Amino acid sequence: LAAAPAVLVPRRMITVNRVRSSQARSSPASAHQHAAPTAPTVHVGQEVLPEGQVTGMPAFLDSLKWDSNGLVAVIVQHVDTGELLMQAFADRAAISETMQTGLGTFYSRSRKGRWCKGETSGHFLKVLRLFTDCDRDSIIYLTDPVGPACHTGARTCWFSEATLGDTVHETGSAAHTNHASSTLLALESIIEQRRTATGGKPSWTAKLINDPQLLCSKVREEAGELCETWEAKEGHERTVSEMADLLYHSMVLLNVQGVGMEEVLRELRQRFTMTGIEEKASRVKH
Repeated sequence: LAAAPAVLVPRRMITVNRVRSSQARSSPASAHQHAAPTAPTVHVGQEVLPEGQVTGMPAFLDSLKWDSNGLVAVIVQHVDTGELLMQAFADRAAISETMQTGLGTFYSRSRKGRWCKGETSGHFLKVLRLFTDCDRDSIIYLTDPVGPACHTGARTCWFSEATLGDTVHETGSAAHTNHASSTLLALESIIEQRRTATGGKPSWTAKLINDPQLLCSKVREEAGELCETWEAKEGHERTVSEMADLLYHSMVLLNVQGVGMEEVLRELRQRFTMTGIEEKASRVKH
């Protein structure tokens, strides 16, 4: 049975604009470090309306399968990197507010009330899309987060890893950078580890980082070999292999210049609304 509609008291909507922080994480000499994270600008906007005044909202909320406490689970995912950031719960009022404001709002079971993440910490969750699962008893907020998602200050709440197999042990902490992540971000983390490693076996990644001419020549070489897979009709497997080579070497080059994959993926997302011709015309020439 669907939970009874919650009564929403009209309140002011908080919106967040992403702006570049004026403070860098490091000096210009430390080019390998990623650019400073963006910081929120908060201002007051329109009121949040009761669900009955929003076309389609009551029907959508009625279609969800609420638990005995009138809640559904909400998973927060990063729109660009695909990282799972946190899990919380939401009632009707929280979901209605999220869908109206575009800010991740939940129901706090400990405080027994509404919780818009970021109102206290400044670490807002800008919700860009919302998905329901096939059973309609859980939801994904696909977000562009402003700051870390975890209350510990970690990027994601999933940073403790348990091993699989005959012997189980757990590793990781809030300060641990090897959190649950996709292949692409795991590779980025490995490249960073190779850059900072001291001693041990020789590393091809470290060699590339310390030899800009070699690194740039490899990026150009791998780009050419990827083109050859098409020109020479070398087949699917060869194309996959050459693309992997180009992606790896390009990511090493990004690391050297202090550019994170998240920034690249965000740039790609921002181009979705324009054609390639329009994007090229919009570039500033120096």
